[in-house]
Amino acid sequence: MNAPEAFNAVVDDLDYPMFIVTAAAGGERAGCLVGFATQTSIHPARFLVCISRANRTYPVACAAGVLGVHVVPAQAVALAELFGGETGDDVDKFARAPWRDGPEGVPILADCPSWFVGRVLDRVDAGDHVAFLLEPVAAQRGAAGGALTFQRVRHLAPGHEA
Repeated sequence: MNAPEAFNAVVDDLDYPMFIVTAAAGGERAGCLVGFATQTSIHPARFLVCISRANRTYPVACAAGVLGVHVVPAQAVALAELFGGETGDDVDKFARAPWRDGPEGVPILADCPSWFVGRVLDRVDAGDHVAFLLEPVAAQRGAAGGALTFQRVRHLAPGHEA
């Protein structure tokens, strides 16, 4: 097995938490399911979230000053399917999921009780994704509970192919 094949085999076994990233800019709202995300610093607080260049959310996120990052609850498979398996080119995801305006108009999803909004500090080329470095500016922690993980949604076909 060559290195790329072996690498793919290793990461196929990982079980990352899933997030929904939302953005608003230029009169548009967008959101997508993401699995490439991590805290990068404690002091100062920083978080990195990666969005596929093929995703409709990408250009809206590039124009936005802040992004909403929602921890998807373990039981919210249907919400993950909406934001991961549908494209905003065809479906108004926000007409199908309750939400409210958050800081700077970023959509906050009602069915994700734990979330934060981060100011975009930097955008870094990460291959077929772009990494957005965020500084938290607002947050809410819901009731403790498990997050939906990659292994539970790996069957989803993305709304846009990567």
